[in-house]
Amino acid sequence: MSNTNQPTQVPSVTFNTINDQQWSQITTDSLFAGQKVVVFSLPGAFTPTCSSSHLPRYDALAETFKANGVDRIICISVNDTFVMNAWSADQGTKNIEFIPDGNGEFTEAMGMLVDKSDIGFGKRSWRYSMLVDDGKISKMFVEPDLPGDPFEVSDADTMLDFINPEAQKPKNISVITKPGCGFCTKAKNALRAKKLNFEEIEIGSNGLSSNSLQALSGMGTTPQIFVDGQLIGGSEALDEWLAAL
Repeated sequence: MSNTNQPTQVPSVTFNTINDQQWSQITTDSLFAGQKVVVFSLPGAFTPTCSSSHLPRYDALAETFKANGVDRIICISVNDTFVMNAWSADQGTKNIEFIPDGNGEFTEAMGMLVDKSDIGFGKRSWRYSMLVDDGKISKMFVEPDLPGDPFEVSDADTMLDFINPEAQKPKNISVITKPGCGFCTKAKNALRAKKLNFEEIEIGSNGLSSNSLQALSGMGTTPQIFVDGQLIGGSEALDEWLAAL
């Protein structure tokens, strides 16, 4: 994808959507007028990179974006409203607005419509992100013109770094627990008290067992708390870590 003539303003388009089982129309004016908006666009709902990386990170950083002046975060894809609604429900995100560009009108006007017929997708969006201020495009991050589906510059961290390089990003916290573990409950309550979001992984779910936990961390007890991919230990270690924040 090579687009040297990137637009300076978002195109005027009406999106057909289903909300509460009723058809409704959303205009670009209603999405962008008088607001600072982060948009990220991707090839398709439910596709691997979009579901595992692109979308979740924007959701994880949503509060940080808000704290740095962003009013809303919008995901646009050349999919119909039923697919986008199903993807939204599947992802369980509450901070991202899913906008279906079913006919590709917005994407084409942005110069981002590409032909992916070779893999059976038809016309889809190239992957990109942009910052829009009152309808005017302040910055675009367009993925490089490489084969496949590159994902190098349209990510949430790149956008946040552009908006505020000094922004404090939330920690990625995972807590491995087991049913009936009182120390696990204590650890989760301590994180909630600090208003820290975390992912809970319970032994017995998704194939995780005590043996696999032992192999993963060298510890067989729970809870086990990981911060940004590093094991900090159990509940006592968590208390020390929280006290140092």
